[in-house]
Order: sequence, then structure tokens, then C-alpha cells
Amino acid sequence: MKLSHFEFELPEELLAKYPTEHRDESRLMVLNRKEGTIEHKLFKDIINYFDEGDVITLNNTKVFPARMFGNKEKTGARIEVFLLRELNAENRLWDVLVDPARKIRIGNKLFFGEDDSLVAEVIDNTTSRGRTLRFLFDGSYEAFRAKLLELGQTPLPKAINREVEDIDKERYQTIYAKHEGAVAAPSAGLHFSKHLIKRLEIKGVEFAETTLHVGLGTFSPVEVEDLSKHKMDSEQIAISDATASKINKAKAEKRRVCSVGTTVMRTVESSVSSKQELNGFEGWTNKFIFPPYEFSIANCMITNLHTPKSTLLMQAAAFGGYDFIMEAYKVAIKEKYRFSTYGDAMLII
Repeated sequence: MKLSHFEFELPEELLAKYPTEHRDESRLMVLNRKEGTIEHKLFKDIINYFDEGDVITLNNTKVFPARMFGNKEKTGARIEVFLLRELNAENRLWDVLVDPARKIRIGNKLFFGEDDSLVAEVIDNTTSRGRTLRFLFDGSYEAFRAKLLELGQTPLPKAINREVEDIDKERYQTIYAKHEGAVAAPSAGLHFSKHLIKRLEIKGVEFAETTLHVGLGTFSPVEVEDLSKHKMDSEQIAISDATASKINKAKAEKRRVCSVGTTVMRTVESSVSSKQELNGFEGWTNKFIFPPYEFSIANCMITNLHTPKSTLLMQAAAFGGYDFIMEAYKVAIKEKYRFSTYGDAMLII
């Protein structure tokens, strides 16, 4: 398929700038692939689509405050630094994005905090906006990480287009986030409340956890018309043997196995055995799913409503069927559903 197949007009006012007051009260569009039907519900109504023994698979990654602002030595120019991944803990080396990038060259120093308590030196150019920084900090590694947390901001996506507020610290994080390492939230999981999870557990629905530390690769624009030529950045994943065994059991019993979000779907599809079963795995994935694609593990998916030409939309179309998903998006726009990270959700069964 081509990039242009995923273009559509999205009215600016449908891009959600804030989450709903209660996590589980965002709207939910339910797509039944077999019947070809579309229903309009609230997210908490998902309980009516699951039975005892079904498995809902979550991504338990935790977002860290990856956006920092520093000043360039001599000129004092304000520079945004977006932490991507730690390259070397001992030497305090980090892979980052800088903006504006044209001002930042190898050898430049950046100062952070009102008292310049943290300094970083640019030691390499990696991409047009990418740099490798060495942080210069007197103190233990624990004190250094605490300083990053103190100076960093919640990394809201650019599409939200507003300053970070107090509400974002809690709401731009799933309630089951455990393992720090993501620079963006797995947004489909943001709709789950403790109350909803408890109600599902009482009904006999089981939960399985995977980890994918969401990087900016998930959101990087596709710049080639031929989708087979697009390369995803690698992201770190983990699937425990216990999770694999729980999912394989539900699959063998013909239960519903639901991936909460595109990150979970990419994680489980990255570790499939020759018998079409899920294997435990720790490592990296650069899996890019777009139509046509034969899914091996999940038979149900929860996802948000995504922006035009995004890899997230392409994966949803691969799972739900291109024509059905694009038709559903027309309905969503007409019904004024809210799009993107803080927007509404879709359940594809």
C-alpha cells in the first residue's frame, strides 16, 4: 500500500488537547469485523465485550520526563533537548534530539537549571536533529538521575500544542506503568481506570503485561510513498514466559486475546514461533505493520484514533481491514470523536 492511501482531512478542533475528566469515560467506537457494524459507546462499556478466560494484554512501560530546556554557552540561546535513550550510564552518555538543531554543534556546551547545576557537552551528530550528549555532573549516578527527573518535563506530543500542566504528570501515564523507559505514552492504555480493571478481573478477565519502551520512532513521519521502504527505529521490548504462556493458553481455548494499543501488537508480533504461538523474549524490535498483514497472536485490539499518514493508523488498518477502518474514520469525524493521544478509543473485534 501507499502512503497516500492514509491521507484524510482531520479538522484541527478534533485533536484532543486534554483528556476526559475520568479515564474510562472517553468515547469508544466498537468495530465488529465479522458483522461490519459500528457501535458508539463509552470506554467503560468494554466490559460487555469480554468474558471469563479472555486475556487483555497491556504495555507496562513508564514515561520519563524526557523534555528539557537548556541554554547554550556564550549566546544563552534557549535549546530544547529531548532525551531519547541512555547510551552509557557510567559516562552519562545520552542519545537526544535538539531544537533548533542548526545552532548545536560538536563541542558546544549546554547549561540546565536556574543555577546551571547540570552541564552537557555535544560529542557527536547522529542525524539532522540528533546529537550525543555527555552530561557533566559531580555526584552519584542516582543523584544524576534525580537531577534529570527534577529538570525534565512530561514529553507531551507536539500535536497537543500547549504547555505542560500539572494534570499531565498523572494523566500522560497509564495507571499500571512500571518500567521507566518510554518517551511517549502507550495511549490506548490511558483509558483504563483502577475501577474498570477491577470490574474486568471480577468478571474473570485476565491481564497479561508486556513492555515496549516507546521511542519517537513510533511517531516519526513516513516520508516514502512505498510503505515497504519505511524503516522503523528500534525500540526495546520484553515478554515474560508467564505472559507468553497465559496468552497461548487463551489462544488454544479460542478465547479473546486483546492487544491494548499498537505497541502491544508490535511487541507480540515480534516474537512468534513457527507454531504461531507467542515466545518469551527480551530484546529490540523495529517491526512495522501495514496492510496486508497476517496477525498471529491477538484477535482483538483497543487503539486510539490516529492522525493521517501515521504508522499507528496503518497498523489499525492492517488489523481492522483498510476499507472498514477508513470508513470508520469518516464516521468518527462526522460524530466529532476526539483524535490522538488524549482522544477517544476504538475497540476492534
